[in-house]
This record gives sequence, structure tokens and C-alpha cells, in this order.
Amino acid sequence: MKNLRTVITAALVIALSSLGLGAAAAADSAAKHCTGTSGAPAPATRAAAQPVTVWLAGDSTMANPGSARCPVGWGSQFDALFNSDVTVRNQAVGGRSIQTWLYEGNVSSTKGSDGECRLTSTAYSARWQAMLNASTGMKAGDYLFIQFGINDSSSTCPRHVGPARYRQLMTTMVQAALARGAHPVLLTPVAAITCSGGTATKNRGFVNETFAVGSATRAPVVDLQSLSVSLYNSLRFCPHNGDYGSGPVGAFFCNDHTHFETYGAQRIAGLVAGDVRRQDLPLAGYLR
Repeated sequence: MKNLRTVITAALVIALSSLGLGAAAAADSAAKHCTGTSGAPAPATRAAAQPVTVWLAGDSTMANPGSARCPVGWGSQFDALFNSDVTVRNQAVGGRSIQTWLYEGNVSSTKGSDGECRLTSTAYSARWQAMLNASTGMKAGDYLFIQFGINDSSSTCPRHVGPARYRQLMTTMVQAALARGAHPVLLTPVAAITCSGGTATKNRGFVNETFAVGSATRAPVVDLQSLSVSLYNSLRFCPHNGDYGSGPVGAFFCNDHTHFETYGAQRIAGLVAGDVRRQDLPLAGYLR
């Protein structure tokens, strides 16, 4: 009798164990069915990208083209490099220094005792006021690209801007963007094509000033002057005979050594986008 009870007890234990293992196996199978055949958790659904506006402030090398074929600023080609979540608002204007861009119509033709062009009013230009507008201007997550330094080097007013004044005005623009939660990006002025024998050379000022503002405000700097000179050398634009209307140089530049044909503007825009990616700025996630 005792032996019979032992056999029955062992059989029950085995049966119950089998049921438990079966239930566990079923549960494991169901879990794999829900999470994928590997049993790993299902990937999280990607959050929808937040629409971003990229605001551009600069001169003719950045500006949208007018009625003529040339010049074409690189900013007019920037939007095509991004996906549909990005809108580029190009507010660059030809012939402007950072001061005449900010204070359109209020910069006089005379210099003060400090060597700077006198302001007749401190009222900002309509374009800068529009960017500062709380409802329709820069918002959190937007970007402000700032590129000046070409016309600023003029010795005469109203274009003339000294190094200290340049840093002051660029800092003002950076701080305004930061105050609105936008991301400022500074650019050194794009190079014209000048040659020293067979080598393209740098030819713009305000590079140190741009880097100084970037360092002081922690705003990223795209060294477009260096990038553009490197591009010109890779394309072997030098030596050059001064004919800007034909050949590879004529396809890149207008009939001068400064402004761009559409192809040139596209290549310069590509340099800027490439450096955005190289610096791993969040905006790079929107590039095509």
C-alpha cells in the first residue's frame, strides 16, 4: 500500500510539472508573438518631427535672386537641402553690412568721433522687427543663420562697420535669437575667387570677430570662408586669367569674382549644409 501511494504521488508531481511547463511555454510564445520573433521589445514609434523655420540674415552672397539671372545667393538654394519639415525664410539683402541690415535707413553717411557711422535713429529695420515678432517671428527650435563681413569692410559710411561694433551687433542678434529659444549659427563671409599663382586664397575680413562672438555666446560657427576657398582649390579655379564669363569659373561665378551663378550658389549651400552635419547640429536631422 505504501509503495502504491509513492507511485501515485510521483505521477501527480510529474503531471503538474508538465502542465506548468506547458503554461510557461505558451506564455513565452504569446510574448514573442507580441514583440517579434526575437523576443526583443518592439521599437518605439518615432515621434513626429517638429516643423522648423531657418531664418537667414546676410548680404547678396546669401540673398534670393532678383529679376536678373545673376547674382544668386546661396541662401536661395538652402531650402532644397532639407525635408518638408523645414521652411527657409531668407531675409538677406544685397549691399548690406550688419549695421545697415539692422538699421535700414537710419545709418547716416558721416562718422562719429568713435569712427563708426552715426545712427539717426535706433529703430530697427522692418525685416529685423519681423523676426523679433512674438507671434510670427523666431520661435523656440528655429534657427538664425547670420553671415556678414563683406560690405562691412567699406571705409565709407553707411556701410562701414568697425571690428568692435561688428562684434556688438552680431552679439545683439545672437542674444535675441537665444531669448526666443532659437538657435543662432554664425558664418564667416564666403570668399571671392582670388588667386596666388595656382592657389585660391582667403580675402575676407571679420573672421576673427565672428569666431569671437561664437566663443563668447557658445554659438556654432561655420567657417564658410575656409570651406569656400578649399572648394575653389578642389575645382582648380586657379590660376585664373580674369575672365569670369567662361569656363568652370564662369559656370560658378557671375561676371565678377564675388557673386554666384545658380550652380555656384548650390555648391556653397552644400558646404553650409555639410558643416551643419559635420558639427552634428540638431538641424542636421532634417537634411535630405
